[in-house]
Amino acid sequence: AAVRKAGLTLPDVEATTRYDGSPILRLGGVFMAGLASHASAEVGTLVVRMAVEERDVLVEEAPETYYVTDHYRPHPVVLVRLLHIDQAALPDLLSTAWRMAAVKARYRGRAKRPP
Repeated sequence: AAVRKAGLTLPDVEATTRYDGSPILRLGGVFMAGLASHASAEVGTLVVRMAVEERDVLVEEAPETYYVTDHYRPHPVVLVRLLHIDQAALPDLLSTAWRMAAVKARYRGRAKRPP
């Protein structure tokens, strides 16, 4: 609920569901964040779009909160243990995902320029 609330404060974000029925946030049809569904992720994990370089820094600085598995490693995402994330960090994390999704959505012609 906190992820959805924080995500919906960002421009043009929609809360929807993935093919398996799990909740996700999208911008212009581009994935931003959602619950991890792959078996390699821990229960209660959020997948958030993030540049690989930024992800690596987060994982190194706070491995109790952020991690990546072999399945997710090739993708520009970070895995977030929802029980460990500081709620104050959530809006910044989703803003980062929004910026990355906006670039891809603009490339596809589905989103406005960021404010």
